[in-house]
Amino acid sequence: MAGSAMNIIVRTAALALSLLLAACGSGAGNGAAEQGPLAGARIGGPFTLTDQDGKRVSDTAFAGRYRLVYFGYTYCPDVCPVDLQKLMAGLRALEKSDPAVAARIQPLLISIDPDRDTPAVLKSYVAAFHPRLIGLTGTPAEIAAVARAFGVYYQKQQADGGAEYLVDHSRATYLFGPDGKPIALIPEDGTPAEIAAELKRWAGG
Repeated sequence: MAGSAMNIIVRTAALALSLLLAACGSGAGNGAAEQGPLAGARIGGPFTLTDQDGKRVSDTAFAGRYRLVYFGYTYCPDVCPVDLQKLMAGLRALEKSDPAVAARIQPLLISIDPDRDTPAVLKSYVAAFHPRLIGLTGTPAEIAAVARAFGVYYQKQQADGGAEYLVDHSRATYLFGPDGKPIALIPEDGTPAEIAAELKRWAGG
């Protein structure tokens, strides 16, 4: 898996750089409030997926709220659960220090493994991280379309002749504004206090 891990790192770095370049200069010199580094980046968009309760949910359901969006999958052996644990610890820290701001943020996990991540599987998984974390899945075509719109890379890595597989995927956590436009990448490696501070920086205005 060393080559796979390096592939994730390289692709994620390239993704972050391209998004930052796309946003560069979008709010310069206008004297307005601070804009996020992803302001103006062409990422995200409308979608309709299935949540952990089996209900069809569209992006419009989250209109007026900030959206903390992470792409991963429940069978991920290491990166995804660690990232989600840290991100949700950061959100809980914000709920304690500034509950009004935290209440405006909706955390979302979008699965890039729709073949295995059924609503029932997602339901027990997201409950382990935060009571407000919503898990979203869909058909392979729906997930492929959402991943393209959000600039997310993923690919099955299946052993020869084996039924089991892992999913190689880019690692990024996006914060979108109440209007559905991208604001910033949220660092998954931060402490709960650091993640809470970053969330409040962009959602606390």
